[in-house]
Amino acid sequence: MEQKGNADGWQVALVGKALSQLPVPGLRAKRGPSDENQPPTEQKRARRLPVSTRRVAASIAATRSKASAAAAVPRTQRAGRRASLRPELTIPAASVADVIRRPVPVAAAPKMAAPALAAGNDGKKRAAWDLKGQLNDMRTKVSSYKDKVQRLDGENQQLKRQLQEQVVQNQELSSQVSTLSSALHTCQEQAQQRLHEVMELSDLKQQLEEQVTSHSRTIGQLEGTKRDLSSLLETREVKLKLAEEGLAQRECENKELRGQVAAQLQVMTQQEERLHHLEMERRRLHNLVQELKGNIRVFCRVRPLLAWEKERQKGLEHLHFPLQDNKALVLSKVEESHVGRDRKGDVKYDFSFDRVFSPACSQEEVFEEIALLVQSALDGYHVCIFAYGQTGSGKTYTMEGPDDMSPKTMGMIPRAVRQVFQGARELEPKGWQYRFTANFLEIYNESLRDLLVGRPERGAELEIKRVSQSSEELHVPNLCYVPVDSEDEVLKLLQTAKANRSVAKTALNDRSSRSHSLFQLRIEGWNRSRDLHSVLLSLVDLAGSERLDKSFSKGERLRETQAINASLSTLGLVIMALSNKEPHIPYRNSKLTYLLQNSLGGNSKMLMFVNISPLEENLSESLNSLRFASKVNECVIGTAQANRK
Repeated sequence: MEQKGNADGWQVALVGKALSQLPVPGLRAKRGPSDENQPPTEQKRARRLPVSTRRVAASIAATRSKASAAAAVPRTQRAGRRASLRPELTIPAASVADVIRRPVPVAAAPKMAAPALAAGNDGKKRAAWDLKGQLNDMRTKVSSYKDKVQRLDGENQQLKRQLQEQVVQNQELSSQVSTLSSALHTCQEQAQQRLHEVMELSDLKQQLEEQVTSHSRTIGQLEGTKRDLSSLLETREVKLKLAEEGLAQRECENKELRGQVAAQLQVMTQQEERLHHLEMERRRLHNLVQELKGNIRVFCRVRPLLAWEKERQKGLEHLHFPLQDNKALVLSKVEESHVGRDRKGDVKYDFSFDRVFSPACSQEEVFEEIALLVQSALDGYHVCIFAYGQTGSGKTYTMEGPDDMSPKTMGMIPRAVRQVFQGARELEPKGWQYRFTANFLEIYNESLRDLLVGRPERGAELEIKRVSQSSEELHVPNLCYVPVDSEDEVLKLLQTAKANRSVAKTALNDRSSRSHSLFQLRIEGWNRSRDLHSVLLSLVDLAGSERLDKSFSKGERLRETQAINASLSTLGLVIMALSNKEPHIPYRNSKLTYLLQNSLGGNSKMLMFVNISPLEENLSESLNSLRFASKVNECVIGTAQANRK
C-alpha cells in the first residue's frame, strides 16, 4: 500500500512540475528560426532549464530508489509486515511456506536514461539556446515516464490482487484453525472420558478378581458336595435297578390287563352297536305307533339369538329346556299386580311335543329325526313336512338353509332330496327303478305363482284342479314340472325358486317371506315283483304370522299380512274340524288348505315344525304358536296308507 501511494504522488509531482515550467502554446508567440542565435534569451533560459531538469531527475531518482527498495525487501519480510497489521490472525507454518513458495512478480527496475536527458537524438548535448530541441527531448522523456508510471500502476494493481488473495487465504486458514481447535477440544474431552472409563474398568477388574476368589472358594465347597452326591447317586442307582426289575414285572401284568381291557372294549363296542340298532328300532316302532295313532307329528325348534340380539337380551331366562326330557318346553312370564308395584311371581307354561330342539341343535340333528319319515316316501307313502311360526322365527332357515349354504347349514329340503336320491341308488340292485319330477310354487295374496319361471315369463293365473273326477288327487295345470335325475339339479331349482320368491322388509323382519312356498317332488317307483307307486314329497315353508300393531304394515304390506293371517287362520280351522270329526272341512276357504288337502286329509304322513323366536318381547306370539301346535299334535287324521297302483 505504501508503494502505491508513493507512485501516485510521484506521478502527480512529475506532471505538475513539468507542465508548470514549460511554455503554454497560445499564450505567447513562438520565436522564429531567426531568433535562435540571440545570446541573451538563450542564456536566460539556459539558467532556468537545468533547474527543471534537476527536479525531474530528482523525482526519477526518488522513484527508482523506492521501487528498488521495495524490490530489495525479501518476500518473507513483506509477508511478516502484512501479518503484523492483523495480530488476531495466526497463520500456520505450512500456509506461510506455501505463500513463500508462490512466486510474486517484482517490478523490473527502470533502465537508466541519464545520458538521454542531456543528449539529443545523436547523443550529443544540445546547446543551451536550443530550447525547442530541449522541449522536444523533455516531451519525449515525459511520455516515457508516463509509460513507466502506467506499468508501475499495473504492477501495483497486481500486488493489490495478490494481497486480497492472501487475505482470503488467511481467513480460510483462520477458519481451519478454529475447526482444529474445536476438534482438539473434543479430543481432549474424549480423552478425559476414556480416562474415566479406564478408571472404572480398573475398579471393575478389582471387583471381578474378588469375585473370582470368592467363586474359587465356592467351587471347592461344591466339589466336596459333589463327592457326597456321587456316593448318594450310587446308592440311588442300586435302588433304581431294583425298581426297574419291579417295573418290568408290572409291565407284564399291565399287558395282560390291556388285553383284558381290549376284549372288554370290543364287547362294549358291540353293545354300543346293538344299543344303536335298538335305538333305531325304537324310533321305527315309535314311528309305527304314531302312524297307528294317526296323529300329526309336531317338532318344536327355537332358533339361537343373532349377534345384534345378544346386545339387547342376555340369555334365555324365559325359556327352559328340561335336561332329562327332550320333548318338553317350559315358558315363564313375570306377572305383576295391577298397581304395578308388587310382583306376583313367574307364570309357567308347559308344552310337550314329539321333539323339542334347543338353539344349540344343528341342522343335521334336526334332520336325523325326520330321516325315517323321508324314507317313507320311497316306500310309497305321501309325506308332508311344513314349518309354522311367526315372522323371523327361522322357518326358511330350517326348510331351505341360509343364502351362503354349506354342507353343515343345509336345510331340510336339500337334505331330504339328498336322502331320497341316495336311497333310490341303494335300491337299484334290488330291482327298483325311480323317476323324479320337481315343481316349486308360492301362494301370494291367495294366488299361485310358479317359482321356476321368471316373472316376465309367467302366463295366466294358475288354478288347482283334480286329476280326474274319480280321483281325489289334485294338481296345478300349466305349472312347470321339471324331470330331475340328481340332487344337484334339484339344488339349482331351489336357487332359482329362492331368487323368485316374494320377500320384503317389515318392522319385525328385514327379509320377511310374504308368501307360502311349496316344494313338491313326485316319486314314481316300480319293481318287477311289486306294484307301481307314485307319491308326493311335499315340503312347505309357511309365511310368518304378524300382528298389525307390531309390524305397522301399510299399503301392499298390509294386504300381504291380511292374506297371510287369513290363510293361517283357515289352516287352524281345518285342523280343528279334523280334530272334532266335523262332517264339513273348509279346505276351499284358502288356496293353502286346498292345495294341502291330500296331506291334511289322512292319506299322508305329516310333520309340522313350529318355530319359536328366542326374544322375550315375542313371548305372546310364541305362546300363540305353541298353543296352535299343541292342537295340531292332538289332531287324529287316521293312518296313512301306501299309494299303490
